[in-house]
Amino acid sequence: MGRNRPKNIRYMNILTVEGLHKSFGMKPLLESVTFGLGDDEKMGLIGANGSGKTTLMRIISGQETADSGRVMIPSASRVAFLPQNPEFDPAHTVLDAVFDQGDPTLRLLHDYEEVSHKLAEGDQSVLDRFSNLSHQLDVSGGWDREAEAMAILDRLGLSDFDARVGTLSGGQRKRVALARALLLQPDLLLLDEPTNHLDTETISWLETYLARYPGALLLVTHDRYFLDRVTNRMLEVHPGGVTKYEGNYTRYLELKEEAERLADATERTRQNLARRELAWLRRGPKARTSKAKYRVERAQALQEGGKSGPDAALAMTAASTRLGKKVVELDRVSKSFDGVEVVPEFSRLFTRDDRIGIIGPNGSGKTTLLELIAGNLAPDTGSVELGPTVAIGYFDQEGGPLNDALRVIDTVTEVAESVRTADGSLISASQMLERFLFAPAVQYTPVAKLSGGERRRLHLLLVLMSAPNILLLDEPTNDLDIPTLAALEEYLDSFAGVLIAVSHDRWFLDRTVDHILCFEAEGGIREYPGDYSAYLERQAAEKAAAEAATAVAAAGRQSARPAPKAVTSAPHKAKLSYKEKLELSKTETRIEAAEQRKSEIEAALAANSDDFEAVAALSKEIGQLTDQLDLDMERWAELSERV
Repeated sequence: MGRNRPKNIRYMNILTVEGLHKSFGMKPLLESVTFGLGDDEKMGLIGANGSGKTTLMRIISGQETADSGRVMIPSASRVAFLPQNPEFDPAHTVLDAVFDQGDPTLRLLHDYEEVSHKLAEGDQSVLDRFSNLSHQLDVSGGWDREAEAMAILDRLGLSDFDARVGTLSGGQRKRVALARALLLQPDLLLLDEPTNHLDTETISWLETYLARYPGALLLVTHDRYFLDRVTNRMLEVHPGGVTKYEGNYTRYLELKEEAERLADATERTRQNLARRELAWLRRGPKARTSKAKYRVERAQALQEGGKSGPDAALAMTAASTRLGKKVVELDRVSKSFDGVEVVPEFSRLFTRDDRIGIIGPNGSGKTTLLELIAGNLAPDTGSVELGPTVAIGYFDQEGGPLNDALRVIDTVTEVAESVRTADGSLISASQMLERFLFAPAVQYTPVAKLSGGERRRLHLLLVLMSAPNILLLDEPTNDLDIPTLAALEEYLDSFAGVLIAVSHDRWFLDRTVDHILCFEAEGGIREYPGDYSAYLERQAAEKAAAEAATAVAAAGRQSARPAPKAVTSAPHKAKLSYKEKLELSKTETRIEAAEQRKSEIEAALAANSDDFEAVAALSKEIGQLTDQLDLDMERWAELSERV
């Protein structure tokens, strides 16, 4: 969308949106949307599912047109857009999809990688072409772009450049599209749900990358930690327009809470005034003279001036079935596909109070473990035993089989005409739908017309209405908006059953689980007590301890080497003075003491591996010890050579 602007030119706003309107049929989606984005701002776009966030992104990127209004971007600016479901020519290779995009340097890199691959296969006919491309990259400074490109591709797990895009999974295509957008180095970067299908390690890398990104960013994501750490502005889309907030997601929550307190105070004042006016009206006809007509009108206005329409806050509530003492027992369970072990031999007894988060690299077997527990897959070895009172509710990634021909209300009544909530009250299917933000008009539309987020919300409602006492959630945060996620977390706080959730959403894991099962990259499943943040602390402490132990071991090996022989051919070296001899003796004493202390620390680390605080303190001490030992060894070698 235009050439890359000269770096010495800055614009107050790289993006200006004025009076944007967009409707689908009779229903207005975007109304009076007006805002600006500075050329160094990073803005998070938030709002309920169906509020028009993705449509707004598509209009800004030029993939969709508005009914009215303007989108203004300086003509020299480059724009890159990552859609939720990127589309490619299925015959293109990953190399074609990532590098072939109008940028001269990226085109050079595309051709260079292609020719390099042919050379590696023994095709000598492209040697001249290879030399010419290498020269062009030298002249254009393209090698820096190549180094960055390879680093991005590596972090996104894209190594097979020859793979056809048509053979890739949805998650892999999303990574290809993300790499393409980042490599373009645009002035305005538009990202729609970039963290979907990424593991937690890759999300952390992307956070750091975008936080340092020099251009402007407009971002839609349900990942609240991601919003918090990347953005410095928030834009909330709601009926009637948008509202801009200064600061990140945490600051947005603070400002929203303050605004709601003011609104509540205003509403209380209105209600009190309405009660007084109503009391006046009830005094009788004498009070309602023509002279006081304005008071009658004001009383009516006050009574009608409260909140109108359904409450925008999703109220998620449902009962669960009583759970007996025996829950789920996995005994040496394993599962392989095509000779590749996906779930290594694993045993665990789940109890009634378990709230488990499952993490690990993509493709490591997390979903397979849920499928084994749900009984959708049979283990190759071992057994899965469920207690007699177990009622499993499985919220999977695919959203469950929904009949597109049915109306929303009919889909729900097939499960239950009514549901008893956690407080014992009975509500109808229609009322339950309203609690899940399905307005009465939407309830009678076909399921086929629902958005992806609305389908996920409907599937979640169906799972909860079945009154499960074990909830299996597979990436529950994908395609759910932030209000729905907050309501789900609130529901899980009071859920009287077992929760087992596969998720890459760190905020969700911190809110809902108290144990982590991690599929390790080298194989095996390891359990960590605590939430996701506690897991990160444990990982950091173990890494520090391992690095410190390695450094100390290296220092010990160096100290064990025999002292260098005196160099007789260098008579110009002075003998040690009395002061230096004393220093040498003290240095040797310190080295011996440090090596002794090193052994003690290593033993203490092994004995206290489950004590986070102890590991952190010991790791700090062993790091300081290693630094001093390095200095002492260097000085000892210098003095010993002169003895």
